[in-house]
Amino acid sequence: MSAPWLGAHMSVAGGMARAVERARAVEATALQVFVKTPNQWAARPFGPTEAADYRKAAREAGLAEQTLAHASYLINLGTPDATLWEKSIASLADELARCDALGIPWLVLHPGSHVGSGTEAGCARVAAALRRVVHGRSGGAGVLLENTAGQGHTLGARPEELAEILRTAGDDGRLGVCFDTCHALAAGFDVRAADGYEHTMAACDRAFGLDRIRGIHLNDSQGDLGSRRDRHEHIGKGKVGLEGFRLILNDRRFHDVPMVLETPKEDDLAEDRMNLGVLRSLVAR
Repeated sequence: MSAPWLGAHMSVAGGMARAVERARAVEATALQVFVKTPNQWAARPFGPTEAADYRKAAREAGLAEQTLAHASYLINLGTPDATLWEKSIASLADELARCDALGIPWLVLHPGSHVGSGTEAGCARVAAALRRVVHGRSGGAGVLLENTAGQGHTLGARPEELAEILRTAGDDGRLGVCFDTCHALAAGFDVRAADGYEHTMAACDRAFGLDRIRGIHLNDSQGDLGSRRDRHEHIGKGKVGLEGFRLILNDRRFHDVPMVLETPKEDDLAEDRMNLGVLRSLVAR
């Protein structure tokens, strides 16, 4: 088996191309970035050569096809509030356009919250929004729905919810799933040992098909099984444990899927180096 594509979410401070520099500094073969400030609606325009500089840097680093973008945390396609729903749709469309400009193939999106209106209604609103945005655009970037920890009224903790959104949205080839290990454990899926891991993957396969998983977030979890706590921890330092990561890293079904860290770190990237070192040590040779 070839080594998996491993990397981390990197800051774009100083320009989009700086994220590639940071990825290269930790010898990453995959990357995740924000294409705009994640906690603001407004997006600054790219500089005159910023998008072209990023595409060149990513291509030269071999990261162009192994990069994910992560959508703004403000977007909520499941909301019953019509004004927020329309604002979220517009923001999603803008972020996809920015991905197109950068040559980033996938944008990871939290499905959102139904805010008390019910799971069925929330999933229907997410699907309707995706139909409008994805089917109505000419660009190539697609959307990956991320499984969630299940806190509060959030959607997407169960594979069946993601499957319902994908089915209702029209099963477009530009729609898929990003699997997060921390969120899976927190939502009650025991990925810590072989039996539980295979049970989890079988549930995903039945619901939407494992081939729809086009991105993976490798995060250990501060919260235990079923805690519904979305709190990331360093690899092997949390409740997922090393065996859970060994299983997913050596799963041949995901050998072409970019896998990225979203773990706490400082500007010197020492934590990324540590976590990537641990992950690489778990890959069968």
